[in-house]
Amino acid sequence: MTAKTNSLLPVIAAVLLLFSGSTVAQAGKCGEQRNVMVKALDELTWKQLNAIYEDVGEEKYDEAYEDLLKMVRRAGKNEYLQAVMYQALAQVEWSRKNYDESLKYFETAVELDTLPDQTHFALMYQIAQLYFMKDRYQDSLDALDLWFCKVPAESVTSHAYVLKASINVQKEDYREALRAIDTAIGMEDDPKENWYQLKLAAHFELQQFAEAASTLEIMITRWPDKKSYWLQLAQIYYQLGQEDRSLAVMAMAYRKNLLDKQSDIAYLSSLYSNANVPYKAAEVLEKGIRDGVVEPSKSHWTMVAETWYGAEELQKSLVAFREAGKAAEDGDIDLRRGFILVDLEDWQRALDALDEALRKGGLNDRRTGEAYLLRGMAQFNLQNFDAASADWGRAERYEGTRDAARQWMNHLREERLRRAS
Repeated sequence: MTAKTNSLLPVIAAVLLLFSGSTVAQAGKCGEQRNVMVKALDELTWKQLNAIYEDVGEEKYDEAYEDLLKMVRRAGKNEYLQAVMYQALAQVEWSRKNYDESLKYFETAVELDTLPDQTHFALMYQIAQLYFMKDRYQDSLDALDLWFCKVPAESVTSHAYVLKASINVQKEDYREALRAIDTAIGMEDDPKENWYQLKLAAHFELQQFAEAASTLEIMITRWPDKKSYWLQLAQIYYQLGQEDRSLAVMAMAYRKNLLDKQSDIAYLSSLYSNANVPYKAAEVLEKGIRDGVVEPSKSHWTMVAETWYGAEELQKSLVAFREAGKAAEDGDIDLRRGFILVDLEDWQRALDALDEALRKGGLNDRRTGEAYLLRGMAQFNLQNFDAASADWGRAERYEGTRDAARQWMNHLREERLRRAS
């Protein structure tokens, strides 16, 4: 039998059980008992079924289906044999994804109530699954709850609780979903990842953020290479007011090379800034730009420059301002670079920056006046007195720099008199 027959394995197992002539007695409905004497299939029926399974293994579904219908008709009033055939029909329809028909046949086989408990209960579980697949969530939950109260406790697997949790999520009963998924997780040494994802989603829906954080802590331990879990945990910590933990999580994800998007790098940089660690904030963002993760835009380079400035790393700030200026259409960034260079008394570089700012233009009156005022100071300290006088004369035209320009003009006259004496 090939791998294609896997979906019919429950049928084959059931038939082997039927053929053995075993007797099974288990619980019926809650509070009741089922007492079913399992009958053996005759050899001819067994051979016919075996031939049908071979057809299904070769994906000859139509032939198998027609042969089963003939066997149902020959079963007459034998409800036990009818149930066996309806079960087989259901599995064939399941294999060819005719789920409505499959559900109908499963229900008929269960309603006949003649199959042994192991098979009977397995069909009930499949019915619950089919209801779920058909978005009949209340029917699915009712069928599953009935199954829970029929089967022995030791026969219940973790997957049944996962199904119950999934149904309750669809019904938006997140507390019941949590109870079920926690039970499933507790039953396994190695719970599946999607079980934790379901648990996490339920916590979010209930706005149980502390519990969501605890769940994510487990998830990043078990699946440390899943970036989304690190990001979610950092964001929850931040929402809970635990900024230090948020930063620690993002920093760890960064060291693991998980942060591969612009938004990730920008978020980490902002966390460093908020924590008053400007050096790391600038370093992370600049590396992101140079690595090609963050767009080398004016705004990003400006952010790097300002953060380096806040870290008192003026030379690094100047480099970043120069990069920002390259991406800028107006001269404002170059003017800001000029301010720093004037503070550093680096007159020639200040003059170059201010020349660039005025060449690009796009400055308002106040900023234009400041550019001329500063350029005059650079020219003065480079002993280009005529050029300094001309720049201060221009600065004098703007209200915001008029007084300062006049003071510098007076200073220039005094310097010229001093040199002439």
